[in-house]
Amino acid sequence: MKDITEVRWHGRGGQGSWTASEVLARTAIYEGKYIQSFPEFGPERMGAPVTAFTRISTRPIRIHCAVYEPDIVVVLDPTLLKTVPVTSGVNENGIIIINSADEPAKVRKTLKTEKGKLWTIPATQIALKILGMPITNTAMLGTVARATKLVSLETIELILKERFRPDLAEKNFAVINEAYSEAKQE
Repeated sequence: MKDITEVRWHGRGGQGSWTASEVLARTAIYEGKYIQSFPEFGPERMGAPVTAFTRISTRPIRIHCAVYEPDIVVVLDPTLLKTVPVTSGVNENGIIIINSADEPAKVRKTLKTEKGKLWTIPATQIALKILGMPITNTAMLGTVARATKLVSLETIELILKERFRPDLAEKNFAVINEAYSEAKQE
């Protein structure tokens, strides 16, 4: 059995892919796990495609490279489905989480893959409703928590309270809770 879980986050500059990766990692540390969290970007500007990575393990992590064969793929911006090979390397039992109001079966056809379990979440709509901005990272984090059970909602809430000022932590946790409830799996 594999004792390391690898997550690859796809988003655009300014959407919070790396922040989501970092919050997931901090939550895992708090729960007694080993982690890595890092972005992969160069001189990108706001809106350019970016990738972030999270590794979570029950043992120290000795590899130091990008995630090429993710167990979990998270896509914050659905426009990337047409330009970035987001499912590249995902294993047969992987989890794919897409920001989309569409049903998972429809998104699977767009992705042209039969691999993995596919989850969709209308993250943009949830973020706009609660935050007033289309920042989807915490909605995606809530869906990761539901789809994987890697970390608990209670610990995520504690980490948000450490990371953000109280009003932002409260709003972002509301986004996480709604996403956790609304996520759909094929």
